[in-house]
Amino acid sequence: MSEQKGVIFNIQRYSIDDGPGIRTIVFLKGCPLRCLWCCNPESQNLKPEISHNSNLCVKCGRCAMRCPNKAITMTENGPVINREICVSCGTCTEECYPQAIKLIGEEKTVSEIYRIVKKDEMFYRASGGGLTVSGGEPLMQVDFVEELFRLCRADRIPTAVETCGMVPRSSFEKILPLTDLFLYDIKQMDDEKHRKLTAVSNRQILSNLSWLVRHGANVLVRLPLIPGLNDSDEDMKAVAEYVQSLGLKRVELMPYHDYGSGKYSQLDREYELSELKRHEEQRVVDIHNIFENMGIKCDYIK
Repeated sequence: MSEQKGVIFNIQRYSIDDGPGIRTIVFLKGCPLRCLWCCNPESQNLKPEISHNSNLCVKCGRCAMRCPNKAITMTENGPVINREICVSCGTCTEECYPQAIKLIGEEKTVSEIYRIVKKDEMFYRASGGGLTVSGGEPLMQVDFVEELFRLCRADRIPTAVETCGMVPRSSFEKILPLTDLFLYDIKQMDDEKHRKLTAVSNRQILSNLSWLVRHGANVLVRLPLIPGLNDSDEDMKAVAEYVQSLGLKRVELMPYHDYGSGKYSQLDREYELSELKRHEEQRVVDIHNIFENMGIKCDYIK
């Protein structure tokens, strides 16, 4: 049996936000959602893709000269990438000395990734940390995750999955026995609003969450708070009531930030929430209190 390969776009070591303790976060490409606020737009496409940072570009034209498919045209404002014919071969990046053009996403074997994860094993032991797979939606590459988690389980390295839940039930069935924690996003309880915010229904997402809880999974519900879009008192109470109905006792809030907004132009996309402002701290406190007053412990990532 051949070793599984996955398309990885980032590995973050010594993280303390995506699960308990010190963790290594492996980011896999591919996501079925198109959240308006997505801070990792480079994760959405399952395949590798080219990004261009105009702030680093010196307009030398080497990328255009090297492109075998003639997908890059030089203009007075710098290179323009024709993404319909670009095959993301990465040839253009070889001549970009300021690293303005990069290939996002690289195919790696499970063994290659596990060697990196294993390096920080002593920190996991000391802090109660481990490995978290994120994305994108990592379970779009569930066979890779399953094989990686089997190695972790053999070495007693704790595992966590950060998921939007929009995957087939069979994906959860595969990894449930190998997963110590599911970090499960709820974006919006109202299905119509959810479609407007993410381009998909939430029915499968909520169904999968309910299934996980019924089958004994350790689940932490996480809520991205997007000002004016999903953060009203009514929205929060609906989530709280649903969490209560599942018998869960804790949620984690993720207040909106715009750290990823600059990535959109690098991928020739438009960031639709460019005028959106972050929450005032008091609003986050108020939302926190809604959950606490309903008997649900509430933490938030600052």
